[in-house]
Amino acid sequence: MPKFIAIIIVVILFCSSGLFTYAQKRTELPIKSEAAVMLDADTGAVLYAKNPDERLYPASLTKIATAIYAIEKGDLNDIVTVSRNAAWTEGASVHLNEGERVPMKTLIQGMIINSGNDAAVAIAEHLDGSVDLFSKNLNEYLIKNIGVTETHFVNPNGLFDPNHYTTAWDLAKITNYAQKNPVFAEIFGMKEMKWTGQTWNATLVSHHLMLNGEILYSGITGGKTGYLDESRHTLATSANNGKMRLIVIEMMADRKKDGYKDTARLLDYGFSHFKHEELKEGESFKKGKKEFSTSAHTMITLPLNGKSKEVSNKGLLSVKDENGNTLQSIQLNPVKAHIKKEAAKPGLKFYKNMHLNAFYGVFGLLIAGAFIGKRRTKND
Repeated sequence: MPKFIAIIIVVILFCSSGLFTYAQKRTELPIKSEAAVMLDADTGAVLYAKNPDERLYPASLTKIATAIYAIEKGDLNDIVTVSRNAAWTEGASVHLNEGERVPMKTLIQGMIINSGNDAAVAIAEHLDGSVDLFSKNLNEYLIKNIGVTETHFVNPNGLFDPNHYTTAWDLAKITNYAQKNPVFAEIFGMKEMKWTGQTWNATLVSHHLMLNGEILYSGITGGKTGYLDESRHTLATSANNGKMRLIVIEMMADRKKDGYKDTARLLDYGFSHFKHEELKEGESFKKGKKEFSTSAHTMITLPLNGKSKEVSNKGLLSVKDENGNTLQSIQLNPVKAHIKKEAAKPGLKFYKNMHLNAFYGVFGLLIAGAFIGKRRTKND
């Protein structure tokens, strides 16, 4: 499928759902990472964005896309035979051996928890026969299913290539989409696992310091790290405070601790400045003489201070923060004007007809009386 056709299909799908989100900077926060996005996982509203559309190298955050693609396309019970190419992949690994046979789900776990580059290649070759074909299919999948616009991957693990890039906004969408899959959410949230391999036995511990507990932050539900000289430190994090679920993407932090500090600062801001509100099905909004309504129950994200909702002449409901930035937009349905008909009541029609008939009857009698009187006068 040509790329532009796929993009058109995604746009149509988003339009039909009535929900749009816009990545733009919300407020001034001392974020040191080159790019960052925080969104509400339940509504898709973007609560903060810094350089969201800047093309950057994702490093191992690529594996989030590889994992959800593998979960949705493959069979988790498949037994994967590791090739020489996979076993000899450079960088972080789970020490796979050529010819080793490993369940697909186990490989996905090793890829996410221990950032195994070898596991990622084994997954790609099993699913599509080669890394090149896997990358082609992955890119099409991300466009069609998730709606990315500035992403192009050439491998399943994020090892550096100048043509392997994405944006903080696209990564936020990918992570949010993936988190809705229970299998991915389970693996993304694993702090550790026992690994029993052909040549390596170990307890794998998540590299994400907020997830594994080395950096304390309440409510962390998932995470993935990445690092390359060209990408610097990248970080994907999900958190839940019992009221909201947030996703934070950090890209190109010069120091590891900067990425975690940025993430904690954004989570603090998100949890303390926003809340949810549900619009009921059929809830109406007016713009001048025009009236619009929601087509279904819809959850929206509102700032605790300075919240506002505005409706355009075309029925686009925009939720804005205290600075006038659009958090979320929802396409409403126009309410057609109907001519009000008087409700039918028992005997009403008969009552009206009775009065009308009486009027015509009296009118007829008057004419008849006048006509008879005239004839009598002539006869006299």
